[in-house]
Amino acid sequence: MVALGFFAGVFVFALYLVGRCWFRVEEGEVAVLTNFGAALRDGQSLRRYRSGFHWKAPWQQVHSVKAMEQSLDLSGEAGGTSAMAYDGTVLRFDSNMRYLPVEERLDELLFGLRRPMEHITGLFTCLLRNEIANFGSPTSATAGDDSGGSYALIRKERRLLNERIEEFCKDKIDEKYGVRFSAVDLVDILPPDDLDRALNAVAETRAEAESAYYRSEADCSRRVVAAERGVEVAAARAKAAELEIDELASFLAELQQRGVLDRYVKRRRMEVLAQSRALFLGSES
Repeated sequence: MVALGFFAGVFVFALYLVGRCWFRVEEGEVAVLTNFGAALRDGQSLRRYRSGFHWKAPWQQVHSVKAMEQSLDLSGEAGGTSAMAYDGTVLRFDSNMRYLPVEERLDELLFGLRRPMEHITGLFTCLLRNEIANFGSPTSATAGDDSGGSYALIRKERRLLNERIEEFCKDKIDEKYGVRFSAVDLVDILPPDDLDRALNAVAETRAEAESAYYRSEADCSRRVVAAERGVEVAAARAKAAELEIDELASFLAELQQRGVLDRYVKRRRMEVLAQSRALFLGSES
């Protein structure tokens, strides 16, 4: 019975060793092996294992790294970065970094730092705060264009700020930690609560003023159109009255030529007096 238990234990231990003698690398990843803490190398470079099934010694450890482009999101309440601008305004930034591990320098990424991503994140945050603090200062290229404050200047020159941050990151971080930066982007720039409320109030006031202006403009346009239409109607009536007078004058001139104008006037007077209800006669002085 004891021998059976011994052989069963040996069998289980053998299965455990067999399970420790192979490893699998997923597609898009690169793996390296360490032998009692020392990385296996081919000359001066690390021995890298591509995707697939590989054998190793039971005591060797596997360290895998994603070789594809990765994104480091620094946004939200937890990841957002606060920085003080040149004029003293504390702004919160939501940023995003995209980077690609450099296979030739995996030793810096894996063994140069205990937590490389945390270190790179902290270094990027320091660089971002330094760049934000100097953006718009008298010594920068944007000096003298701060009429709306640092917040307005940063929002206006966001592309320039992104380019400067990306260039700074590539100069200070790129490949020194085994990664290569492909893009750095400031996703959003959030002002302090007091400034945010003030900007919202200004925006609402501006929107109300524009709405009142457009309503007044529309009302004035309607009045102008109505006045123009009234002028056209009055001109048409005056033209009709002018034509009627011309016709009447021609008719009276024709009667004058025939010598019957006095009789026509007398008859018309009698017709008008016949239709009247009251007749007022004036006394001659």
